[in-house]
Amino acid sequence: MLYALLGDLHSNIEDTKAVLAHIQQTAEEATIIGLGDLYECTVSKKKAQTMSGLSLEKAAIVEDEFEELLTFPSIRGNQEERITQVTGIQRFKALPESMEIDGATLMHGHQFKWNVNWQPTFPPFHQPLLFFGHSHESGLYHQQKKLPIRIRYGQPIAIQEKQYGVNVGSVIDHREWCLYDSKKRTVTFMCVPTTINVTE
Repeated sequence: MLYALLGDLHSNIEDTKAVLAHIQQTAEEATIIGLGDLYECTVSKKKAQTMSGLSLEKAAIVEDEFEELLTFPSIRGNQEERITQVTGIQRFKALPESMEIDGATLMHGHQFKWNVNWQPTFPPFHQPLLFFGHSHESGLYHQQKKLPIRIRYGQPIAIQEKQYGVNVGSVIDHREWCLYDSKKRTVTFMCVPTTINVTE
């Protein structure tokens, strides 16, 4: 089965439109799943500790045009958790913290420990693959280390019989996503070409 995995949209309409158009053009049959941080929380992590009862409009960037793009299931990220914290609304609690698909676990990544260089330490996972985001930096990891490979967008990487972490990159700013073929056991890092047409 084909999966188009995308994360860290942060309420960006144009970047999200571009990525969804690219998925439509290159992997129309893929099941799209979000990896969290769909929305941008406008309250800082520090200020969120002392705030509560805010309206959704004051706590996050929420636009109808953006919400119309969210036609796919998603897990929740730290942005959704912070919005919930400062507003008390329940709409994001329905989003799971993680998800299991064929041969892979999906998590946002804020649950990991990250060092000062934004390198993660993964929790134990049972599936061969762990897809995540959070740091906005695509990459392939094995045994807690980022592999020194040059990512070639659009070129499938065959996954060996080992466990790997896969950072799908970010929609915002980078217009990245990841195509996972669970049958062929391949991961393909994708990035929207600058010439892609995002008009309806």
